[in-house]
Amino acid sequence: QLQLVESGGGLVHIGGSLRLSCEASGDTVDDYAIGWFRQAPGKAREAVSCIASEATYYEDSVKGRFTASRDGAKNMVYLQMNNLKPEDTGLYFCAASFALGSSWRIAAKYGHWGRGTQVIVAS
Repeated sequence: QLQLVESGGGLVHIGGSLRLSCEASGDTVDDYAIGWFRQAPGKAREAVSCIASEATYYEDSVKGRFTASRDGAKNMVYLQMNNLKPEDTGLYFCAASFALGSSWRIAAKYGHWGRGTQVIVAS
């Protein structure tokens, strides 16, 4: 069974960068659409990006700043985050689904989740 482990979070100042990693095991990450979600304290989990076979999707608030990529040879997926803002603070999760299409923002469509990595953007 597919297992996911996130890493790469941390404390960064406004305008800084982080690269999150999502390490997959138990199955081939290339067979899945991989989504990135985040959850700020007291707020609902929200979709940030999804890298699928047909396209890569981004929430409007991160377009032009975040880039998702995958390395099938390493069974890894990444989220490069640049020009970070305080509103990017949250616990970031990667999640996997076999088929999403236009539903990439819906958390319930993903059957496999990591435990998250914390991102804090401070002024």
